[in-house]
Amino acid sequence: MASRAAMLLGQVIPCVKANASKIRVRRMELDTNLNMYFKKDEFYFAYDPDKRCKTGDIVLIKELPEKLTRLISHSVEEIVYPLGDITDPITGKKVVVGKYREDIEEANRLFGKSKDAFDYSKAQPRGRLEGTRDFTHGETYIKYHEDGKDQPFAV
Repeated sequence: MASRAAMLLGQVIPCVKANASKIRVRRMELDTNLNMYFKKDEFYFAYDPDKRCKTGDIVLIKELPEKLTRLISHSVEEIVYPLGDITDPITGKKVVVGKYREDIEEANRLFGKSKDAFDYSKAQPRGRLEGTRDFTHGETYIKYHEDGKDQPFAV
């Protein structure tokens, strides 16, 4: 009883296809015997020629009028939440471990800031460590066998 939705919200997972991103859309399915909902994942390939999406991003995808290829049936509309900067969807404020950043800054102003405290206003955006510590931009490929060599981009 899957219904066709015009737009879907999903998370980007590693993908080996060129010009496409693999999106996991999580839905809840009712088990009538137990009368409980369980997670059901559906995977879509979305057309993304610029490779704007990175692994872990939450994106909005839209169904294409006709399939581009046998697998690519959707296109990426926008990146709703990039991985790393958690934003409360209701208020739109940035969050750190369950507290708003504004509240943390206010507490630091009132009680004094620790010299070891992290300063989020000076933090650089995601992607500055590409190639050194952040390998989410690398081309992924399917690992067919274990040969003892390091394969950091294998899926």
